[in-house]
Amino acid sequence: MSVQIANTEEEMQTVREIRSTVFIDEQNVPPEEEWDEYEEQSTHLLAQVSGTWAGAGRVRFSGRAGKAERICVLKQFRGTGVGKEIMQALEDYVASQGAESVILNAQTHAKDFYEVLGYIITSDEFLDAGIPHVAMEKRL
Repeated sequence: MSVQIANTEEEMQTVREIRSTVFIDEQNVPPEEEWDEYEEQSTHLLAQVSGTWAGAGRVRFSGRAGKAERICVLKQFRGTGVGKEIMQALEDYVASQGAESVILNAQTHAKDFYEVLGYIITSDEFLDAGIPHVAMEKRL
């Protein structure tokens, strides 16, 4: 299992395909909400298992924090540690850029996953793309 920064157009196309499958096809997020103005200023990550693309995510910076967004794992790879590897790579990248924490908006069904990784809830529940979320943060 490995996680890398998506640098080529081909890798970015893979990011788009994974996010499309998870968020648009599975979770019915409208495409106009999935693709936003932060695509170009974000660093995108891709996870691979035995040569097969398995997950993706992105990070952008907001003050002294990295903001983790669009973290997703294809259905057949869920429960295998891919999400944890994406988050570790993302945290390592954020730390290497001098940021002090990672913030994110977690879907409420995934908050336990992030809590196990050391994130704490910092907000009440709110809706994003019609899906319940909570804001979370982890100090690095």
